[in-house]
Amino acid sequence: MEDNIIYPIAEQIIEYNILVLNMIKVKKADKAQVLKPGIISNIINRCKETEGDIYDKAVCLFKGLVQEHAFASGNRRTAFITTKYFIKANKGKFGIKDDPQYARPMQGVRENYYTDEEIKEWIKNGKIKEFKR
Repeated sequence: MEDNIIYPIAEQIIEYNILVLNMIKVKKADKAQVLKPGIISNIINRCKETEGDIYDKAVCLFKGLVQEHAFASGNRRTAFITTKYFIKANKGKFGIKDDPQYARPMQGVRENYYTDEEIKEWIKNGKIKEFKR
């Protein structure tokens, strides 16, 4: 089963960052720049080593991209599109809607507010508790 899983490559994730910054400008200062190139490969490798199904691996990928700030801008947007690609490429169901209201829970992911199980449920079924500080 493991051999059949399709993983993103670092160059692809970098392209997604450029794409999301061109499509979804949040701040004028947004710029496509890789701050930590080695981090992207480390995140992909951790994802590959993660035990469990594609959703467990997706949590690792998602959290890594959100929390480890490989890019100058668009880390959460890049994590979203990369995780969506990963799930879809592996014939899974991606439950998070393309809706700006989900920017708030992504802040919670960045701040480690959610458990891996909560993030997995969100990716799979689009349900997550409200992020509160």
